[in-house]
Amino acid sequence: MAERQASYEFEDLLACGRGELFGPGNAQLPLPPMLMFDRISHIGEEGGSHGKGHVVAELKVAGSDRLNWFFDCHFQGDPVMPGCLGLDALWQLTGFYLGWLGLTGRGRAAGVGEVNFKKEITPQTKHVQYVVNVKRVINTRKLKLAEAEGELIADGEVIYTARNLRVLLKASES
Repeated sequence: MAERQASYEFEDLLACGRGELFGPGNAQLPLPPMLMFDRISHIGEEGGSHGKGHVVAELKVAGSDRLNWFFDCHFQGDPVMPGCLGLDALWQLTGFYLGWLGLTGRGRAAGVGEVNFKKEITPQTKHVQYVVNVKRVINTRKLKLAEAEGELIADGEVIYTARNLRVLLKASES
């Protein structure tokens, strides 16, 4: 496994998507177009609203050709980012956190307690920030799971919240 860093640039995220960052069979981010952020600006085991660690990631929206795939079809004449992609980004970051901790296995979304969407992300949105605050990490022989809360902040305003995000790491199949 690579040395733990406090931030990760886009090339690092692509390496994670190829299975190179945490090693074969361990947590991976999806590759574009499903990778929903451009960089992780901060990750740490301390801090966050629960004092158990947090992750902050960034996405440039306005002018990004990387996002046209969903703006072109969702919805024609009224383009918005599907809300499920923002939620998935929060799951992606929670799984990344488990891999960053050095836990082994492949990440899978395991649920969410409550999601609220206040506004939408449009092609005019300039900047999105995702914040994941870890509530707890379970690391036993049979279960590796993180539970967290997340926010999606668009141009400085919290527009999505997610409570009780759960991501688990399942053992790699040989």
